Amino acid sequence: MKYLVVSDIHGSLPRLEKLLSFFERGHYDMLLILGDILNYGPRNGIPEGIDAPGIAAKLNALAGRIVAVRGNCDSEVDQMLLSFPCMGDYSILVAEGTRILLTHGHRLGEDNLPLAGADAVFCGHTHLWKLERTPEGVLVCNTGSITFPKGGNPATFATIDEDGSVRVRDLEGAVIKEMPLKP
Repeated sequence: MKYLVVSDIHGSLPRLEKLLSFFERGHYDMLLILGDILNYGPRNGIPEGIDAPGIAAKLNALAGRIVAVRGNCDSEVDQMLLSFPCMGDYSILVAEGTRILLTHGHRLGEDNLPLAGADAVFCGHTHLWKLERTPEGVLVCNTGSITFPKGGNPATFATIDEDGSVRVRDLEGAVIKEMPLKP
């Protein structure tokens, strides 16, 4: 299976549309959303093309292909607009024997890894992409943000491709960094 992993959409419909275009062109099976979907967040500016109902409509059309977790800007009101669950703090996906923890990053994440049980951790929250392996061999991928990238970085997301590679990509789809999912 092929997965596209994104965090921190923050209500920007044009950015989401660009991401979904890549998702469809690449024939990805599942869209994994790591929180901060509709709300732009009080510490951020107003994003280009803010449109919570438009985002909900686009994502609801893909509801059967989405696994999502809650970010620090997501609320019960957001869940009322979405046809897929998004209020869990984390989800565990098992892909070909690899246990992947999906979380936003404000509770569990790259600085607060679970004690055991995950071979890979995907998170967002900081808006700074990262792809590395811990000394214990756990792959850590922060997908960055497609709407509010920080640190001079481009807008980013990640993919888990059929060849077993994790790739951090810019919003055009160009690979910034890649690493095997399994060590």
